[in-house]
Amino acid sequence: MSRFGTIDGVQVKTLVRHPDDRGFFQEILRDDDGLLRRFGQASLSMSYPGVIKAFHYHERQDDLWFFPVGMAQVVLHDLREHSPTRGITQVLYAGEDYPVLILIPVGVAHGYRVLGNQPLMIVYFTTESYNPAAPDEKRIPWDDPGIGFDWTTHFR
Repeated sequence: MSRFGTIDGVQVKTLVRHPDDRGFFQEILRDDDGLLRRFGQASLSMSYPGVIKAFHYHERQDDLWFFPVGMAQVVLHDLREHSPTRGITQVLYAGEDYPVLILIPVGVAHGYRVLGNQPLMIVYFTTESYNPAAPDEKRIPWDDPGIGFDWTTHFR
């Protein structure tokens, strides 16, 4: 069973919105943020309510996640052999109501669950471009007993 906490190398940047009578402006990623060690690709994905997309990890690329539409429960699990936080699971909430960037380092398994009744959109940046001939994506089942995460909502 995993322990919960903060995973070494995971970074979260709170985003600032500048509203006015026309709407708002919000920067997402800047070259002086120091988050990505290099730029590989930017992608967009949409998931329907109730969907769980988990787990996978990378051996070469870092991911940087941003959820502009909807809300997500993000679950990270440190698989790195020599990490001081190996075996730790970190849970974050991100989306319209809490706009953040989440940096996910190489070797940290990651996934998310769509919360609420509307579709979720994720924009993500990677340090490597996707190569269909040699994809850097290692899959783990969403209900992997080694991670042992309970995806159900608990009413307290």
